[in-house]
Amino acid sequence: MSARQYASKHMIRRARDLRQTGTPPEQLLWLALRNGQIGGLKFRRQHPVGRYVVDFYCRDAKLVVEVDGMSHIDKMRQDAARTAFIESEGLRILRVTNEDVMRDLDAVTRKIAELCGVPWD
Repeated sequence: MSARQYASKHMIRRARDLRQTGTPPEQLLWLALRNGQIGGLKFRRQHPVGRYVVDFYCRDAKLVVEVDGMSHIDKMRQDAARTAFIESEGLRILRVTNEDVMRDLDAVTRKIAELCGVPWD
């Protein structure tokens, strides 16, 4: 088994584990994204992209949405490397904070719809 295959299986397992332990802001945003509620687009939660697991991913819009909490304050360098890798894969990335999601979910979903090029009522 190659390292690539092992990493892929490992990342899939990690993504499955992360789906079970989502933060309250991630769970709230998932309720707004799932079932094609934004322009009929399909979002995936805790989806592997290369060596990373992203919070939300829409293949059709080539968009990754990351919900950042307090743990990201000290991880600017790691987040920059993560963002650079994701963008090198031809994806766009939107970073929102836990506070953004909890205080103004409508503004967050509106921004996601805008980036995806779909109307938001």
